[in-house]
Amino acid sequence: MPPPGLSRLNTADDEAARSALHEACASRAWGDRILAGRPYATTDALCAASDAAMAELTADDLAEAVAGHPPIGRPKPGDPTSHREQSGMAGASAALKAELLELNLAYQDKFGHTFLICASGRTGEQMRDALRHRIDNTPEQEREIVRVELGKINRIRLTRIAEHAEGDAG
Repeated sequence: MPPPGLSRLNTADDEAARSALHEACASRAWGDRILAGRPYATTDALCAASDAAMAELTADDLAEAVAGHPPIGRPKPGDPTSHREQSGMAGASAALKAELLELNLAYQDKFGHTFLICASGRTGEQMRDALRHRIDNTPEQEREIVRVELGKINRIRLTRIAEHAEGDAG
């Protein structure tokens, strides 16, 4: 029997399911592919479908997905997911936050979008170091790294959706 959240996702009407999936990833194309694959027997099957959908996203689809993510060090106010995923920044010094802001702006100037990394379990210093390293990539290299990082984020978020009972803050 699928976990409670997965059962809900499988049986929800398209609008409700699309809304839940949008919480995981802002790409409409990705969401449409996940919706088309319902029902999913397991969380692993849902995550495998997510991986397959990620591999098919165009550059525009990826840009749409990235646009749904706040910059590192500046989680969305009132968004518990954003705060939870960026918890490694909670104890960051003012100097580290300022450096990340400066690096984020330079990255955005170069690539035209927010720096995206799967922040779960990473410290502020680790995220800064990754940003320092990745800013030297070509746009093509960076697009594929973003695809991988977004896939990791989607898996974490989908697992959370699938495995939590209704009303569970998760």
